[in-house]
Amino acid sequence: MTASTNVPGPRAARRPRLAVAVVEDLVNAIVTELYPPGSALPPENVLCDMYEVSRTVVREATTALTEKGLVVSQQGRGTIIQDPSSWNLLDPMILSALFRREDGLSYLDNLSEIRASLEASMAGKAARNITPEAAAQLGRQIEKLEGLIDTPAAYVHEDVLFHDIIMRMSGDRLSKAIIDSIQGKAVKTYSYSGRLDVDHVRATHDAHKRVYEAIVAGDSEGAARAMREHIETSWRKRRPVKT
Repeated sequence: MTASTNVPGPRAARRPRLAVAVVEDLVNAIVTELYPPGSALPPENVLCDMYEVSRTVVREATTALTEKGLVVSQQGRGTIIQDPSSWNLLDPMILSALFRREDGLSYLDNLSEIRASLEASMAGKAARNITPEAAAQLGRQIEKLEGLIDTPAAYVHEDVLFHDIIMRMSGDRLSKAIIDSIQGKAVKTYSYSGRLDVDHVRATHDAHKRVYEAIVAGDSEGAARAMREHIETSWRKRRPVKT
């Protein structure tokens, strides 16, 4: 009887913790244009001194920046900042930095547009895919939200789960992955989340009920329309006023 071999599978490479910290700081500096496109990062030895790390850590960080599309190495010029058209805008670190830019509000506007389009489509698909089990799950979530209207902070958490249930019901995994990626960073930004009061939460809940009712009725067009109106209206209420 041949002895079985237990060969461990490949493990994802993990960058040293110091390198991650350096990457995060440099991503923020590049995206907020402390280092504008076309300029060069400080030389390797200068970065070592700036961050008090070894050359190995700086090289790990530079490799990560290259993978994100932020920089490119050019012979005789050093590490050059790429044009924003080359950046991986779905990268979590880049997204976080974009929302902190002076023009960060325009990116939040764009996020809201993307959400309205994708989530409206997913709500329509959820209505077409509705089953008694899915309707019951969504109904339980609506009931839970109903009991939290007077506590906005708790409502917001369950609000996210309400949308997540609908996205999973749609079966559209790619659109859900896009929403999860971009919204995960935005919700940590005060400019996006804002400060919700009970009146806003009550209006939000009414919108959720319209989405819910259309989905459980199997009304694909109505569900898509209700979801789009909900996201667009909610953002208009939360959106900071430019000064």
